[in-house]
Amino acid sequence: MMLTDTKRNGMPKIAAVLGATGSVGRQALDVARHADIRVDLLSANRDAAGMEALAREFLPTYCVMADEAAAKDLRLRLADTEVCVLGGASDLTESIAMSKAETVVNAVLGAAGLAPTLATIDAGKRLALSNKESLVVAGELVMGRAREKKTEIIPVDSEHSAIFQSLQAGRASEVRNLWLTASGGPFFGKSRAELASVTLQQTLAHPTWKMGAKITVDSADMMNKGFEVIEAVHLFGVKPSQVRVVVHRESIIHSAVEYIDGAVIAEMSLPDMRMCVQYAMSYPERASGVCAPLDLATMGELHFAAPDSENFPLLPLAYRAVLAGGALPAVLNAANEVAVAAFLSEKLSFLGIGELVGETVEKLSFSQNEHTLEGILNYDTEARREAAALLSKNKG
Repeated sequence: MMLTDTKRNGMPKIAAVLGATGSVGRQALDVARHADIRVDLLSANRDAAGMEALAREFLPTYCVMADEAAAKDLRLRLADTEVCVLGGASDLTESIAMSKAETVVNAVLGAAGLAPTLATIDAGKRLALSNKESLVVAGELVMGRAREKKTEIIPVDSEHSAIFQSLQAGRASEVRNLWLTASGGPFFGKSRAELASVTLQQTLAHPTWKMGAKITVDSADMMNKGFEVIEAVHLFGVKPSQVRVVVHRESIIHSAVEYIDGAVIAEMSLPDMRMCVQYAMSYPERASGVCAPLDLATMGELHFAAPDSENFPLLPLAYRAVLAGGALPAVLNAANEVAVAAFLSEKLSFLGIGELVGETVEKLSFSQNEHTLEGILNYDTEARREAAALLSKNKG
């Protein structure tokens, strides 16, 4: 468990926001505005226009675009400023080390977030981690590196932030189970026959959270919750059997910790990621928030249900992957990225996502024997190749 007794003076004075033009990145910048935090480093994938607007507002030392063509575009857009514009994955990791940021918010999407996670750890900066794929792909290695470097990792995902906060009520040895809540997405209660005809528009209509397209799809088919199970195992040092999932439609209880004496400590708040980002920055202190307060008197009823693992098979597949270990979680993640991209471009059906991911994991199940970073990344590449080949074959 990445807990610390280190005291801080509230919010950091300088921060970096990676994935700044995405949903979580923009909410992190809202926190920076509210708390008057200087942003020294911004990164994005290829949205040069969006990055230009943010760079002119925050005037960071560095702006890094993952896409080289976008970096060239941004360099021209910001030619009248002193902002240093860089491009590519290596420039991002180098800028993390060079930046004066005390805290790095990693909201990069997908497996591309692993390198910035490791770079932040190696630089000894606090990591406010929203990129769950870092822990899904290489959780043992990431947590081992953090322990070695004595780097703080504070989760930003609402569920893991809730667990992290609830763990302050007891000792690690006193934990019986971690309870991850799931909204159930837009298709809660639907049969497999009903799921066969759902559309992209229906899938992106999440009932409680406003998120990016990829994570919204992952939420709809429960893959996101499966990733969160894997993430929780590594973040909090528990067995997969100690991570329980419960559907909670209202998304008010964000997750909970069950202790050995029967007490269940939960974190409750309105669904707003800015609270999670802010807590990751200010821990162990709390600061006046930008989010609306929760009014318990108006909440009404809260509902809970067991997840439907039969019609949403990606959740049990994630449990299988984390139990097997090795590179299998990386294979799971890579295949899912390919499948979701195909679904978002309407080249694959909603049910086809799970089928493609399951078939890829089955074909590369022997990857559970790989434990080196190089080997895991090789299997990530192989899984993408295999998933793409299966997609092409099934279309043909």
